Amino acid sequence: MRVTPTAIGGVLLIEPKVFADERGFFFESYNERAFAQATGIAAKFVQDNHSRSVKNTVRGLHYQIQQPQVKLVRVVAGETFDVVVDLRRNSPTFGKWAGHYLTAENKNMVWIPAGLAHGFAVLSDHADFLYKTTDYWAPQHERTLLWNDPDLAIAWPLAGEPILAAKDRAGKRLSAAEVFD
Repeated sequence: MRVTPTAIGGVLLIEPKVFADERGFFFESYNERAFAQATGIAAKFVQDNHSRSVKNTVRGLHYQIQQPQVKLVRVVAGETFDVVVDLRRNSPTFGKWAGHYLTAENKNMVWIPAGLAHGFAVLSDHADFLYKTTDYWAPQHERTLLWNDPDLAIAWPLAGEPILAAKDRAGKRLSAAEVFD
C-alpha cells in the first residue's frame, strides 16, 4: 500500500496494492500488521458501517465531541467527494478542509484521526460507503458542522441542490461549533 499525508495533519490517503487480471481484482482492504507498518498507527476497530446514498446526497459534516471515532473510509460502489475539516483548536490547519475523490474504481481510502469533522457528497447515481471506526457511535456526543458554512467555503462538486438529513441542514457554523482542544 502507498500512504500519502494530506494537507491536514494526521489525515492519510491510502492506496492499496490491487492485483487485477482478466477475472477481476483482489486487494486487502485492511490488514492490521501491514497498516501499522505503513503508517506507524496501531488501530483497534470496534465498528464497521455501510451506507448507501443517492446522487447529490451530502452526509455530514459529523463528529463526536466525546468518544471521537477515528475512521478508515472507502467507497465500494460509485463515487464520492470525501471531506474532512480540522476541528483541533491547536492545530496549524484548524478550520481548514481537505477533499478527496473516493471511488469504487480507485479503491483509495482515507484515514481520519480524532478531532476532525467528516462528510461526503455522492457524485454517481448511488454510492456505497464503508467505514471502520475505533469507537462506538454515541449519539449524545454527536455534533454536526454545517456542510455549507461560508467560512469554510468547501468546494462541493455537486450537480444541483443537495439531499440532506434534517440534522445536516441544522448543523452549526464553525464559529459556533464545539471543537477539540
